Amino acid sequence: MARKNDLKIQNIVASTSLEHDIPLIKLAETLSNTEYNPEQFPGLVMRIKEPKTSALIFSSGKVVCTGAKSMAKVKESVSNIIKNIAKIGIRIRIKPKIKIQNVVASGDINMALNLNRLAMKLDNTEYEPEQFPGLVYKLAGTRATFLLFSNGKIVCTGTTSEGKLKEAVGKLVVVLKKVK
Repeated sequence: MARKNDLKIQNIVASTSLEHDIPLIKLAETLSNTEYNPEQFPGLVMRIKEPKTSALIFSSGKVVCTGAKSMAKVKESVSNIIKNIAKIGIRIRIKPKIKIQNVVASGDINMALNLNRLAMKLDNTEYEPEQFPGLVYKLAGTRATFLLFSNGKIVCTGTTSEGKLKEAVGKLVVVLKKVK
């Protein structure tokens, strides 16, 4: 079983709504940490130094935040976005409801893996060693997709909480032990 310290969250993608229209042009003109090119993409990109995250902000007030490594950092990031928006005179009076869309984590399951064998025995795999040294495995019954490497290192994407992440890795280990 993967020990807790062998799994590390690398990125959390979360979304929220500030429930207020945001004048993106005014925001882009006022703040230096933004990029806005409406001809290419309807959202404004805001880069936040601490915690090091990026946010897509839409004129509807919808926000997508990426780069945080914990839920606390997601909340801190959203709070910083609200403070930045206040600089153009817009007060967000609600406490935004944050929804995690995706958690990306990497780790080590501490077992050598025969990727050729796994590709043959497991359903929902993609393995083309000439193009990439990892095996892609979609874990049945979950939203989790894993990248598996022969040295036991893994990357997991698709879960929406730390609990679901740990549960998916636990299920993965069970599946891999059955194949072994």
